[in-house]
Amino acid sequence: MTEPGRSRLKGAAAAGAAAVLLLSACSGGGGDDDGAGGEAARDMGVEEIVRPSDEQGGTLRFAHSDEFDSVDPGDTYYAASLNFSRFYARTLVTYAQAPGEAGQELVPDLAEDLGQVSEDGLTWTYTLKEGLRFEDGTPITSEDVKYAVARSNYALDVLSKGPKYFNQYLDAGDYAGPYEDDNLDNFEGITTPDDRTIEFHLKEPFAEFDYLAAMPQTAPVPADADTGDQYFTQVVSSGPYRWEDGYTAGQGGSLVRNEEYDPDTDPLTRNRPDRIEFQVKQEANDLDQRLLSGEVHVDAAGAGVQTAARATILQNEQHLANSDNPLTAFTRYFVISPSVEPFDDKACREAIMYAADKVAIQTGYGGPTAGEIATSLYPPTVPGYEQIDPYGTPDHEGDPDLVRQKLEECGHPDGFSTNISVRSDRDYEVAAGEALQQTLREYGIETEIKGYPAGSYTSEQAGSPDFVAEEELGIMIYAWGPDWNSGFGFFSQILHGDAIAESGNSNLAELDEPEINSLIDEAIRTEDAAAREEIYREVDRLAMETATMLPTVTIKALLYRPESLTNVYVTPAWDMYDYSALGVAQE
Repeated sequence: MTEPGRSRLKGAAAAGAAAVLLLSACSGGGGDDDGAGGEAARDMGVEEIVRPSDEQGGTLRFAHSDEFDSVDPGDTYYAASLNFSRFYARTLVTYAQAPGEAGQELVPDLAEDLGQVSEDGLTWTYTLKEGLRFEDGTPITSEDVKYAVARSNYALDVLSKGPKYFNQYLDAGDYAGPYEDDNLDNFEGITTPDDRTIEFHLKEPFAEFDYLAAMPQTAPVPADADTGDQYFTQVVSSGPYRWEDGYTAGQGGSLVRNEEYDPDTDPLTRNRPDRIEFQVKQEANDLDQRLLSGEVHVDAAGAGVQTAARATILQNEQHLANSDNPLTAFTRYFVISPSVEPFDDKACREAIMYAADKVAIQTGYGGPTAGEIATSLYPPTVPGYEQIDPYGTPDHEGDPDLVRQKLEECGHPDGFSTNISVRSDRDYEVAAGEALQQTLREYGIETEIKGYPAGSYTSEQAGSPDFVAEEELGIMIYAWGPDWNSGFGFFSQILHGDAIAESGNSNLAELDEPEINSLIDEAIRTEDAAAREEIYREVDRLAMETATMLPTVTIKALLYRPESLTNVYVTPAWDMYDYSALGVAQE
């Protein structure tokens, strides 16, 4: 595709800054209404519920420019899909329905209470509520939860897309998974003394285990309904909605009420619409226009509108009143792969770190309303953050002298060639990749941008070490937020050597640094939160020293909420609207 000149990028940066001034000047904040946007107010959804309503009924319409990695709760890792799965997959523990910091609170869902931990910290016990049923009326038992964890964490060749915390931390010996060993008694990492009791047995203490219990991998799965990597086509519901005719890859599906769901057992109110429609593979800019017109209620990806719609919103008072621009806990960064030449030489990686014009990259993402410039991996919104800038350059625009010095050190004074991978259905990622490409060209570093679908990017392309090596993906665009709001929730899956996977790999740099591994392991055994946070700051510093990850921005998503949407707010659990709480205004 055509490449914007560097001067145009600078001009766009100025335009982006002007747009932010417009946003700031027009924003009253809070919940006041200055006559634009009806009941809504700009950024109201960040801290308050917009258009609260107890009404039920109507059809809630979601659309996605690509599709989730999977709608199988045991085989998914995108924040948006974890958020969406609460419609049909209940977990042992979940997040409270509330905006602001209250949305970080864990509450028991299928379980009667949060986990009870043994004195030695090695056993966590949960007891299921009475009266829980699948969509066909079958009682939900502890064995169904045990099976769900077994299939999602111990069948890596079948279900590879989700996190593998249970595999890493449960004391399960050499258990081979339910597809190779159908005797669930052999899975000793979890025991079920009765139909309602679930005991998780750990190799070592895990101070934040309740957050694992909130993962969709604890959503129960009946063994006789499991079809392995095809289960996504007909997930059996434990929540307020069920898939009407299943899910079809490339098309989507519709959710209707699950008549076996008992709202009295649920700490959340997640059953407002009568019907939920989910379309996938929608052209991104067209999707935005349908969102602005109210034809679509929610962009399911949860990452904010594209560049064209961003400009429209910022320049239209009524649209602006229906938007939210929260600072999230997600960092956008480029991975500089040490497994691809010439980046096996640290000096060549450092040349990229010093070359990057972060202002131009920020502009590619959409300017300051799309994110604040990041100087390390750790997001400012996660407890324990401390600002560091080990590869800082003047005004964040690069340091030519240091670039040339590092290119000399790694034996490529005239530059070299490599590839940059992006998610092709996200135009802001393409633009950010082009911004880096343009800057690198000034130093003789020629790059080819390779685009892949968002739905398979982590499972099949950037997240497959073999694919990375074969396609020589030297630089890979990525974004990461914490699985829960702690340094462990942020760092463990992108930095720990044990997290490297053949597919669905989020440790794209394939780091396996003993000191980093040891510190992450130490942190999760540490009960004192302040001590854990000090460890996480050291992990951030050590990760930056590897020069394998170039942080660019902390994401600010520009989210849009049509006026027909009720109970809208940003949940800090996933840094997007809380899908489970949404309703549709009744005429």
